[in-house]
Amino acid sequence: MTEKNEFITLPTTFEKYKWYKPILVFIIGAVVYIILSIILTLIFDVAFGEHFTTSLMDGGYEVMNGEMGQIFSDLSVIIMIPSLYIGAKIVKDRPFSSYVSSYGGWNYKLYLKALVIPAIIMIIFEGISLAFNGAEGTSHFSIGFLIICLILVPLQCIAEEYVFRGLIMQTFGSWFKIPVLAVVLQAIVFGLIHGYNSLGNITIIISGLLMGIIAWKSNGIEVSSAMHTANNFIIAMTVMFGLTVTSSTVGLTDTIIAIVLDVVIFAAMYYAGIKTDWFGERKETE
Repeated sequence: MTEKNEFITLPTTFEKYKWYKPILVFIIGAVVYIILSIILTLIFDVAFGEHFTTSLMDGGYEVMNGEMGQIFSDLSVIIMIPSLYIGAKIVKDRPFSSYVSSYGGWNYKLYLKALVIPAIIMIIFEGISLAFNGAEGTSHFSIGFLIICLILVPLQCIAEEYVFRGLIMQTFGSWFKIPVLAVVLQAIVFGLIHGYNSLGNITIIISGLLMGIIAWKSNGIEVSSAMHTANNFIIAMTVMFGLTVTSSTVGLTDTIIAIVLDVVIFAAMYYAGIKTDWFGERKETE
């Protein structure tokens, strides 16, 4: 694994970068996001009835137990990618590829390989959980919905990595020049922006912290995106097959289990990065 810490402070290496420009990117991106959200909402309301999306947004994470709730939730996050892209292009402080890595753009081979370990661990965990707890939901499996999840869930996770481990973490890094502080601050923002109860938000903060460390140490968001994708996709599949349900309210036991699972996945990924030089494959993209 490379030990360079340049990803977090990468924005400062560009000639046109100024401390206030990430704020402009955020503001413009937020405006674009609002516009795209309105369009998305209108499309769903026209297709499924007036106030359809209002009922979804009022339902918390429980709405993701159904097909339309999952699809709308994923799309509402995915549109952060074009929003950020437009903001970055208008401000022109640095290349859009710098939000991905220190090496200029995606390493798709690294992303795909990094999916394997967290996916295996998640499947084992869900299998154990099923053996102890039994099925908790109602199956709504269909080939069409499976294909949709295969497309939307990775994009949703990548979108969050662009914004939190890219824009936000790099902005804090460029301001304070202290990588650890940038990792912690973005994790707090990541956790608080989710709509869970307090224990659920703590779980998300820990997840954001671990993915932030991986992005920091691997100089990019491909590996953190893979961890994020494996987690969300396996959960989406267990919900689709009726093995579990999602909820905005997280109990203490579930919080402890989720944190332990995140730490196990992080440790396995970090160990793999050191021992197999997965992250060294970035050299192919230079």
